[in-house]
Amino acid sequence: MSLSIGIVGLPNVGKSTLFNALTKKGVPCENYPFCTIDPSVGVVAVPDDRLWKLSEFSKSAKTIPAAIEFVDIAGLVKGASEGEGLGNKFLANIREVDAILEMVRIFPLKSGKGNEILHVMGDIDPLRDIEIINLELILADLETVIKRKNNITREVRRGDKEFILEEEALNKLIPVLEAGRLANIVEFNEKELEKIKQLGLLSMKPFIYGLNKRAGSENLDTANPEVFKELTDYIESMGSRYVVIDAKVEDELKDFEGEEKEMFRKELGSEDDGINNLITEGYKLLGLDTYFTTGEDETRAWTIKKGSTAPVAGMAIHTDFKDKFIRAEVVFWEDLLLAGSFAEARAKGKVRTEGKEYIVKNGDVIEFKI
Repeated sequence: MSLSIGIVGLPNVGKSTLFNALTKKGVPCENYPFCTIDPSVGVVAVPDDRLWKLSEFSKSAKTIPAAIEFVDIAGLVKGASEGEGLGNKFLANIREVDAILEMVRIFPLKSGKGNEILHVMGDIDPLRDIEIINLELILADLETVIKRKNNITREVRRGDKEFILEEEALNKLIPVLEAGRLANIVEFNEKELEKIKQLGLLSMKPFIYGLNKRAGSENLDTANPEVFKELTDYIESMGSRYVVIDAKVEDELKDFEGEEKEMFRKELGSEDDGINNLITEGYKLLGLDTYFTTGEDETRAWTIKKGSTAPVAGMAIHTDFKDKFIRAEVVFWEDLLLAGSFAEARAKGKVRTEGKEYIVKNGDVIEFKI
């Protein structure tokens, strides 16, 4: 399934630096038919040790990880909703993604070796920056909602039930957007949500915040812990996630692998693999699970929505699997490795035959029978 996260942010917050680091971790596009061939799109592997252990177990010729598209979207400025900067292009691009990664700068104007990196607003204030970006998305959504409401006035007056339902959903949104709040806080019933999704509202999307620090600098998290906590509390209060990341370090490390990479990471003053953390959090943000198929030809991770039944999960492989599904042979990845072989796992009762109602679990290894 197609998964994409749009990277947004004010100028000079590290957005493009992060994208450069991400694209180095890219995977071959030919394995992912949903991919867009575009220089601003990077297809990035989801880190998953289980996949490689299964591949080694099966002595697979190919190993294909799950993937996320990261889209580098033109820098946002105040007034984008009214066409300032690349406003209209920015807003059109961001409508196409599944979630938004909002890069927020928490490193100072003078960072690292004293090089000054200017901020478009003149100083460092992450909360203000978030409010600027989010307000532009909200204003664009408000314009979309009001325009749609005006366009369906005639149908509502005629008493068309579908359009009356849609107007009721729009009326829930308008006061929230007018109050400067994100559309994703509004609760809709299933039918209302179906109508609203068609509008592609920007602030309806899930958000993850990349808090960009700089090694060797007085970053907000250490220089002013109280303000940093205020920032993270605010993010969490919106039901969003955040990752602290050093985009510059990740970019500098993009050509290294394994122990050498970790050695240089420590030398540069960074501890965590920020990109892997970001990818993993993005996966969680979108409410996704992974199941596996494995054999001599290929071991592959497949991405599904949490709670998917076996026939729906099979659609990740091919859309025909849903209609042609007969049953699924299922074993948990760890049980398979511990058993040492499929035959032994079956003998120990670890391989189960499941039907159409089975809810696929994160980490299942599945063989579909169609």
